[in-house]
Amino acid sequence: MFKTIKNAFKTADVRKRLLYTLLLIVLFRLGCYITVPGVDTFALAETMNSSTMSLTSLIDTISGGAFSNLSIFAMSITPYITASIVIQLLGMIIPSLEKLMKEGGETSRAKVNKYTKLTAIVLALVEALGIYISYRSSGIFKDTGFLTGAVIVISLITGTSILMWLGEQITNKGVGNGISMIIFIGIISGLPRGLVTLWNLIVTEGAVNTVGIITALLIIVGAIILIAGVIFVQQAERKIPVQYAKKVVGRKMYGGQNTHIPLKLAMAGVMPIIFASSFMTFPAMIIQIFASDKIGGAGFLAGLYKFSIATSSSNVGWGYSLANAIVYFLLIVGFTFFYTYATFNPDEVATNIKQNGGFIPGIRAGKPTADYLKSTLNKLTCFGAVFLSIIAILPMLLRFSNLNLSFGGTSILIIVGVALETVQQLESLLVMRHYKGFLEK
Repeated sequence: MFKTIKNAFKTADVRKRLLYTLLLIVLFRLGCYITVPGVDTFALAETMNSSTMSLTSLIDTISGGAFSNLSIFAMSITPYITASIVIQLLGMIIPSLEKLMKEGGETSRAKVNKYTKLTAIVLALVEALGIYISYRSSGIFKDTGFLTGAVIVISLITGTSILMWLGEQITNKGVGNGISMIIFIGIISGLPRGLVTLWNLIVTEGAVNTVGIITALLIIVGAIILIAGVIFVQQAERKIPVQYAKKVVGRKMYGGQNTHIPLKLAMAGVMPIIFASSFMTFPAMIIQIFASDKIGGAGFLAGLYKFSIATSSSNVGWGYSLANAIVYFLLIVGFTFFYTYATFNPDEVATNIKQNGGFIPGIRAGKPTADYLKSTLNKLTCFGAVFLSIIAILPMLLRFSNLNLSFGGTSILIIVGVALETVQQLESLLVMRHYKGFLEK
C-alpha cells in the first residue's frame, strides 16, 4: 500500500489528484470547526457533555466532531446517504426510474445523481429543522426568533451541500470514492481520542495500572485481528475461468483466449455498512424532530427511540441492544446482497459471454451459465455479508464495559474498506497511465 502511494506521488497527474484531494480534506476539517451563526459556544459545550442518550455519539463520529461543535458540517453527508437509499429503493418500485438506473450511460447516471441530490436537500431541510427544534429549548441559541432559526437551518443545509460538492470533486478530480472518503476522514479524526482512552487505561492518577495495560494490549490485539479479517474478506475473490472459442473474421483469427471473472466476497464494499447505520438511526432522528418530549417516557415512541440509538449508546439496556444488533445484522446482509446484484448482473454477464463466443468450462452457455454465476455469487456474498455483520455487531458489547472507545466494528469496517478502495483506485490510475512501478517488488 505504502509503495503504491509512493509511486503515485512520482506520477505528475496522479500526484496532482492526491494533492487536490488533500486540499479538499483540509477544507472539510476546517469547516468542522466553523460554528453556525447564533450559537452560544459555552452553552453548547455543556449541553453536548450532558447528552447521554441521543444520536450525538454516532453522528459526531461520522462528522468528525462537527456535530458536537454544531458547525456548518454538523449533519455530515448523512442526508445524501439516506437519499441514495431512498432512490435505490424507489428504483425497485418505479419502472421508469429502474430503467434509468439500468441504462448505465453518462446521461442516465447524471439524472439519477440529480434526483439523489434533490432528495438529499429535502432530507437536509428536515434534519436541519429537527436539530434547531430539538436544541431550541436547551439555551444554546442566543436568539430563538424566526430569522435566527432560518439562518441556522440554511447554514446547516449549505454545509451538507458543500460536502456533496466536495465528495463529487474528490470522485471526479481526486482519487475517487468521494462520499466514502469524507466519512473515512470524519471517523479517523477521532483516532487521537481513542489513543487518549487507551493511555488513560494504562495510567490512572499518575500510576501505571497493570490491569489497564493488559486491557489495552487485548484491545490492540483484537483491533489487529479485526483489521486482518476485514482485509481478508475485502480482498478475497473467486476466479471463474472463461474460455473463448476461436473464430475467423475475414483473413484474421480472433478469440481463443482464456480469462476469468473475479467475484469478491464483499463486492459491495463498505456501502452496506454505511447504509445500514443510517437506516438504523433514521427512526430516532424522526422521533427527535417531531416527538422529542416522548423520548424520556415509557411509550412506544420512547422504546423505538432507544432501539434505534442502541447502535451507539450503552444506556438503553441489553434488550434494546440485542434487538438492535439482530436488525443491524440483517440489514447489513440485506444491503450487501442488494448492492452486489445492483453492480453485478449474472444474466447480463452470461449473455455477454455467449455473444462473444465464450463459455465456462463444464457449463453450457446461456441460462446454465447465469444460474451457475448466481449460485456462486450467492454463496460468496452470504459468507462475506455474515462475516462483516458479525464483526460490526461484536464490538457493540464493549459499550457495556467501562471502556469508551471511539472506534467500533462499523468504524473499522469503513476505515479499512475505504483505505483498500482508495489504494485500488490509485493502482487503476497508475495502470491507465502505463505506470508499472507499483508492480515491481
